[in-house]
Amino acid sequence: MSLKQRIEDDLKAALKAGDKERLGCLRMVKAKAQEKQIELRGKEGREAELSDDDVMNVVLAYVKQRHDSIESYERGGREDLAAKERVELEILAAYLPQPMSEGEVAAIIDEAIRKSGASEPKDMGAVMKLVLPKVKGRAGGKLVSRIVQGRLKG
Repeated sequence: MSLKQRIEDDLKAALKAGDKERLGCLRMVKAKAQEKQIELRGKEGREAELSDDDVMNVVLAYVKQRHDSIESYERGGREDLAAKERVELEILAAYLPQPMSEGEVAAIIDEAIRKSGASEPKDMGAVMKLVLPKVKGRAGGKLVSRIVQGRLKG
């Protein structure tokens, strides 16, 4: 079952169960996915359905927005709104791939350093180009960057 279909099925189940938080969150994700499909249709002339990668990118973008909102609400002293955003994050977590451990990320980075021949901090861009596609959605860019910097410093 595709990720998009899973989201639609869960949306129907939330509607039947009267789960307003889940329903609202999944409706927003579905709307963003439809926007992405329209955007791709216009840009690339694609008529096909969104791929799982396209839908995952939509979910990841929405997760990032939720994290940013939580930070903003906490700085503004609006813990009630931050709590609402955390609930949405928990709902969205079901659609994300399992996160990679730091050790798994480090192993991928070590392999990329060997392949690229990187040896100093100025080679970081070449390593990041090799690593980021492999860890997309499973490890944050900040974590990857921190490990790469540590490996290239020495």
